[in-house]
Amino acid sequence: MPTDRPTEQLLAALESEDGGLRHLRRLPARRAVRADWPEWVPAEVRDVLGDNGITLPWPHQAEAATHAFEGRDTVIATGTASGKSLAYLLPLLTEAASGGEGRTLYLAPTKALAADQARAVGELAVPGLVPAIVDGDTPFEHRQWAQRFANLVLSNPDLLHHSLLPRHRMWRSLLKNLKYVVVDECHVYRGVFGAHVALTLRRLLRLAEHYGADPTVIAASATAADPAASLSVLTGRPAAAVTEDRSPHPGATVGLWEPVAYEVDGEPRQASTLSETARMLAQLVRRGVRTLAFVPSRRGAEIVAAEARSRLGADPAAGRIAAYRAGYLREHRRDLESDLREGRLLGVATTNALELGIDVTGLDAVLLCGYPGRLASFWQQIGRAGRGDTEALAVMLAKDDPLDTFLVHHPEAIFDRPVEASVCDPSNPYVLAGHLCLAAEELPLKESDLASIPGSREVAEQLCEQRLLRRRPGGRYYWVGAERPEVTLRGSGPMGVDIAETSTGRLIGTVDAAASHRLVHQGALYLHQGESYLVDDLDLEEGLALVHAAKPPWTTTTQEITHLEVLSMRERLEMGEAALSLGEVEVTSCVISYQRRRLPSGEVIDTQSLDLPPQTLRTVAVWWTVDPESLDGLKDLAGSLHAAEHASIGLLPLVATCDRWDIGGLSTAAHMDTELPTVFVYDGHPGGAGFAEQAFRRWREWLGATRDAITGCECGTGCPSCIQSPKCGNGNEPLSKRGAVVLLDKVLKAGEGPVKTVAFAAEPEAKEDDLWPGDF
Repeated sequence: MPTDRPTEQLLAALESEDGGLRHLRRLPARRAVRADWPEWVPAEVRDVLGDNGITLPWPHQAEAATHAFEGRDTVIATGTASGKSLAYLLPLLTEAASGGEGRTLYLAPTKALAADQARAVGELAVPGLVPAIVDGDTPFEHRQWAQRFANLVLSNPDLLHHSLLPRHRMWRSLLKNLKYVVVDECHVYRGVFGAHVALTLRRLLRLAEHYGADPTVIAASATAADPAASLSVLTGRPAAAVTEDRSPHPGATVGLWEPVAYEVDGEPRQASTLSETARMLAQLVRRGVRTLAFVPSRRGAEIVAAEARSRLGADPAAGRIAAYRAGYLREHRRDLESDLREGRLLGVATTNALELGIDVTGLDAVLLCGYPGRLASFWQQIGRAGRGDTEALAVMLAKDDPLDTFLVHHPEAIFDRPVEASVCDPSNPYVLAGHLCLAAEELPLKESDLASIPGSREVAEQLCEQRLLRRRPGGRYYWVGAERPEVTLRGSGPMGVDIAETSTGRLIGTVDAAASHRLVHQGALYLHQGESYLVDDLDLEEGLALVHAAKPPWTTTTQEITHLEVLSMRERLEMGEAALSLGEVEVTSCVISYQRRRLPSGEVIDTQSLDLPPQTLRTVAVWWTVDPESLDGLKDLAGSLHAAEHASIGLLPLVATCDRWDIGGLSTAAHMDTELPTVFVYDGHPGGAGFAEQAFRRWREWLGATRDAITGCECGTGCPSCIQSPKCGNGNEPLSKRGAVVLLDKVLKAGEGPVKTVAFAAEPEAKEDDLWPGDF
């Protein structure tokens, strides 16, 4: 950032007429501390690193590298731009330079990060190092070459799961000489995705052992709570952690921003966070400030980039703004990454696809369009700026959302709170069953293979009853299914949906199968790099959406209905007039229609029905009930429950490592399983992801913050900052702000009295239900 434009001047330039800055925090600069090269690093490696400007390591790099070199599983968890890559590169570069036969498998959560690492390693040109990228885009002949010759294979968990492990005999040379497994950005592996990756890593280590190898796992993570325990969950093995960051940092000024309010029919309404982000991005780019704007959705990233370009008009800088997100073709992504890295792009609106460690040095500022859902992501994203000697600028713009509103008015919840621990449960039976089948198909399961995962023997026996596994007298389990089971790591179904132009057949992008019902249904308006397309047809069987270019003066939103059935209860807190429960539920949702809404007013033009199949989810939920006799005088019970549901979903990320799109909810004035007014909040992943359980354990903090967020909002009858939800399947009707406060006060007051904990094992009888449409 130019020295004549300090961060305070930039903030002043960003101020709108009424201002929106709610809090300013200066993060101090950190001076560098150098360490000596470990004795085991050969001179050839030191010379190559010196030629590339790395004269000495930071202490955390040397410590983590030495742990790994000595054979200890290690995770280095330090800040953005702290040189974590050198910590895992030193051991494998040393192995290559010394002529050893040891090989390394590097795993990144995205193809882009693996490609970026391959580029960086290639520039080092260490003697003896032979790197190769192997991912879904790698031609077969290149994979064959990598199997035989590469001693550094750069890939991702998806390729490992879908290709390398099923064809492990073809990869025998790699597996029998596997010395290091690098797991980059391992904090990403949480929830159900983390459970899948943990079981995939254990399958890898098991096969390596079968071929005679005992690789050391080296992981890199953003700052996290107890990173050693997190890595141990992923691998099933003990690990050491290095967490003290001794690298230099220029410091940063961080602003918490609440877009200005305006009145509509006498009610305060907050300006659009997307528009405010676009305004700031345009202003920063006009001043030559290299800026990343993190936007929570693909559609939002497209909107911010397009509006920022529009605001600049004929200014040449408008051509230096772009969007970046998943779903682009590989060649397009690589061009954007190169343009950003080399300074041809000044502003990029991106999803969290650029949150990870892709090298984009030289950034001056970062904008966060809303809280990213986790403190780890917050610090990771703002850390993308300030990689030089000049102080960085970071601004988080609050969405019109209960959690964001709460945070900008309670900055201590960001700056004075420890980073969350990653939640990952490989023993989740919905995840474990498929991986046990895959492991048995790859190599018969032994008793020792089941010892490290609680409940795995029980799941294996259930699979035997289903005639998928067979237990032989020697105690081993064999795969006997007709076809190899289909398990997807990312929970999006067996295949994605390709998006192609109707007239030319040109492939535009892709979308997850699970999201296709909402994003590319027939009649949907789909955005791609600032261009808009109308969906002509969605063929779920073929995995294809056909579109044509169009610029209508409206946008589209879907409507859903949801049915929820309680399958079993784990635990309940009985508190007199209220109760709180935790248990398994089955949620059936269906997108039934979509609305066309006029731009920019949001007025509904019409509603069109859709004929899409229902989607069923078995998961874990937390729910609370209230005795209806204690609610005399509450006129709109359904609206009160619905409003409390929305607000509690919005505040759950305060106590659980999730964002509101990871969870769903449903409310009803008389649920057939509870026979009481009930609010459900459930994990949006098969088998659960631990979010509902965290809510159950910390319910007072969760519901207390929910009540405070509603009462602290200045609106009269409810707004997106308190009780309205952007993903409501019932159009945010009915809602009662006052009634939600009454209900939450009732539950919180009940919790101040005697609380009886009851454990349940019985499965309730299935019943039909008449529910308010849910908000999954």
